[in-house]
Amino acid sequence: MITPDILPILRCPSNGGQLTLADESLIQRVNQAIRDGNARDQLDERVTDPIEGGLINSPADRLYPIRGGIPTLIVDEAIGLTGISEAE
Repeated sequence: MITPDILPILRCPSNGGQLTLADESLIQRVNQAIRDGNARDQLDERVTDPIEGGLINSPADRLYPIRGGIPTLIVDEAIGLTGISEAE
């Protein structure tokens, strides 16, 4: 996972802003959206693989997934959070 000493140097590849770790509640909501077939990446492709964590950009509209302990900092593979980030 992302350690506290590395998090401050990671930046959003889209806008260069600070990234923050997603909390467990958001990870659960994103994984539920993936199971339901509602999670989409930035190319509007359906996300099918569950995540174990994520990094959120500063506008909080996309999440860069963490799988196998490795963050995917590729803009096109970021998961859109519109409709997911709000608690139900």
